[in-house]
Amino acid sequence: MNKKYTYVWVSLIVLIFGIIVVPRIVNRLSDGSVVENDRLNTSSKIDNEKLGYILLNGKRRKVPSFQFLNQDSTLVSDKDYLGKVYVVDFFFTRCPSICPVMTTNLVNIQKHFKSEDNFGVASFSITPEFDTPKVLREYQEKYHIQDHNWNLMTGDQTAIYDLANAGFNIFASEMPDAPGGFEHSGLFALVDKEGFLRSRIDEFGNPIVYYRGAILEEKGVNDHGETEEIGILKADIKKLLEE
Repeated sequence: MNKKYTYVWVSLIVLIFGIIVVPRIVNRLSDGSVVENDRLNTSSKIDNEKLGYILLNGKRRKVPSFQFLNQDSTLVSDKDYLGKVYVVDFFFTRCPSICPVMTTNLVNIQKHFKSEDNFGVASFSITPEFDTPKVLREYQEKYHIQDHNWNLMTGDQTAIYDLANAGFNIFASEMPDAPGGFEHSGLFALVDKEGFLRSRIDEFGNPIVYYRGAILEEKGVNDHGETEEIGILKADIKKLLEE
């Protein structure tokens, strides 16, 4: 075939592709049908979207059932948090390292949402034999924890460790060489009003799952170059409160 006609046919095919196919791709992007797998999304675009669900075997992960005593010696269960957006953390009152930072961040968040009756915090002690309701009450007073939906909980140690490691996949373990004799993660989990674990999507289209809780918001970055995530946690709590 003459090269001149070949170029004409190629140009015609490119033109048809531009007229028919490209608009369809744009439409799919605009209606969200491929956004979940678009790994070129920027954080600013994702920040405006709804939060993702954490999946396990293709199913949305819910908070496991729990029931423990709080600082007022009142039994508190996962059912008491239904209808509320809440943050989950694991701590212990004698922790010499990250717990004071985590609690300070949670107090900061508490102040930010002080007018929201549907916001709460669930804090579980990983040294329940020492952290009795009386000790937890003193810890509450020390850090000026005022939110009536913030429960500091204690109970059976095996049940709490199962909740941390298997229920939330937030590491907690007894380690004699660790500061205070126990090792645990400084992560926060975010739960919606129906009890589902939620998080924002990162720049690659994947859920971040948990939020760094052991870096002060005002500090911004820790010694390892990791940035704080309290600011984005506040933004995401607000989104869930508005759902």
